Amino acid sequence: MHAVIRKYTASPDVLGEARPQLAELEQTMRGTPGFVAYYFLETDDGLATVTITEDETGTTESMGRAANWVKEHLPNITLGPPEVTKGKALISATR
Repeated sequence: MHAVIRKYTASPDVLGEARPQLAELEQTMRGTPGFVAYYFLETDDGLATVTITEDETGTTESMGRAANWVKEHLPNITLGPPEVTKGKALISATR
């Protein structure tokens, strides 16, 4: 498995505008090749997302899908480039 974490510094306005549309974002991300999981997190200074796919091709695709979704669904919001961390998952532990 492969994971990518994208962290954005953003004002509360971004979250307020995104919240009503999160179901659409979920469906967009579920369509990512090799999809395993997606998380959208509210952080102290903005938001972060975690995408897990079967391989690096999927996480690369997810970054493009996320960028396109933001452009389409949050046209009045300016987000700077995210801090991106990506890599191969060495273990997976779930409940």
